[in-house]
Amino acid sequence: MTVTLHIDNTVRDYDDWKAAFDQFERFRADNGVRAYRVGRVEGTPPRVLIDLDFDDRAAAEAFRAALATVLATPRSRAMVISHEAWLVDVVDEQISA
Repeated sequence: MTVTLHIDNTVRDYDDWKAAFDQFERFRADNGVRAYRVGRVEGTPPRVLIDLDFDDRAAAEAFRAALATVLATPRSRAMVISHEAWLVDVVDEQISA
């Protein structure tokens, strides 16, 4: 069963945030992220939604703990205005071709 870490961030500047996010590609791979999606909320450009998919809950929980360390850095605190994260059990999914 896939577990998704759903993150809702409000950032000061999307382009700066995205550049920093991209620098953590190896961190995500090394910590069990199998796939991710990044979206922006229409009408609220600083609000960024991120879904990180994991093979199991333990990997997602471990990543959430590691992410807390990253978010505590001065660089992250300067970029991210607010941050919330939830673990979501994917119970049904359909991908159309």
